[in-house]
Amino acid sequence: MKTKKTYTVTDKLITRITAWIAGFVSFLLLIWGIVSLWDVSKNEKTNDAQVQEYINPVISRAGGFITEIRYDENQPVKKGDTLLIIDQREYTIQQKQTEAALLNAKAQLAVWQAKVQTLGKSAKVNKSAIAVAKATMLKEQLDYTRYRELVKTEAATTQKLEKTEADHSIAIARTQAAKDHYDASLSEIEDAVAQEAVARAEIERLEALLDRHKLDVSYTVITAPYNGIMGRRTVEKGQMIDVGQVLAYIVNGETDKWVVANYKETQIGVMTLGDSAEFTADAYPDITFKGVIISFSPATGSSFSLLPPDNSTGNYVKIVQRVPVRIRVTGPEDKIQLLKAGMNVNVSIAKDQK
Repeated sequence: MKTKKTYTVTDKLITRITAWIAGFVSFLLLIWGIVSLWDVSKNEKTNDAQVQEYINPVISRAGGFITEIRYDENQPVKKGDTLLIIDQREYTIQQKQTEAALLNAKAQLAVWQAKVQTLGKSAKVNKSAIAVAKATMLKEQLDYTRYRELVKTEAATTQKLEKTEADHSIAIARTQAAKDHYDASLSEIEDAVAQEAVARAEIERLEALLDRHKLDVSYTVITAPYNGIMGRRTVEKGQMIDVGQVLAYIVNGETDKWVVANYKETQIGVMTLGDSAEFTADAYPDITFKGVIISFSPATGSSFSLLPPDNSTGNYVKIVQRVPVRIRVTGPEDKIQLLKAGMNVNVSIAKDQK
């Protein structure tokens, strides 16, 4: 014998409440689905995106022991602030040695310049001696010619003629000697001028070397290249470092931040340069950030990989590729500073912004 099921008032009330709740949930799901479909039809979205900014290494241009470190990790710094100091005693000694050599070279130059002037005056004296010797030679030649005629008429003795001839020969020799002395003095001037040029060249070399040593001394004081925030530090006081060694990292605070959004190749067809974008960071889901598209990658991300895929091997499987889209972050500075390099973000770009 079957028993007839009876429902109490409580059961009917529970059933009614459950039906209302199910209907309300279904209504909310319907609204959510419609809104999601509308959003998808109007916007291109991706969660494969990260915040980027310039992070540059601070590299040593001089080697030595670190004597002082004046920054901590994550510390804001201004352009020109001293970050590290390297022991500069060896570089200072080299600079002083070069300065002393430069002073010596300048003194040598002064000596050769004075010698050129002295030799120039001596050359003038020798040149004057040539004129005197020529005048004497001319006088002796005239006397010799005259006495030779007198001897023919027996108006003078042969002895006098011989003496006059000897004096004439001596005058010729003295004239030649004066010319040789003058030529020698000119050669000495040329040698001194050449030595002066050598001294000038040595001064230029030492001045260049001194500038280099001054640079080496300046390299022992490492300063911040721009405003920013210091990152990870890799050295300590007293450590020996080499030229070219990475000492720290600094995040550039003078350049814009940007987001690299890796969109599917099927999504970028509706995007153009200058389109506006919105995104939220996983760290700040309640804050909406703004941006603008500034560039598209010239190739897909896989094309820049170490081993790009070769589809000509016959093992081809079509995979939708992603194209990096660079978006410059815009908006208030205090809001932008919330974003840190490497943060994951969810990007949305509206379609048909023309």
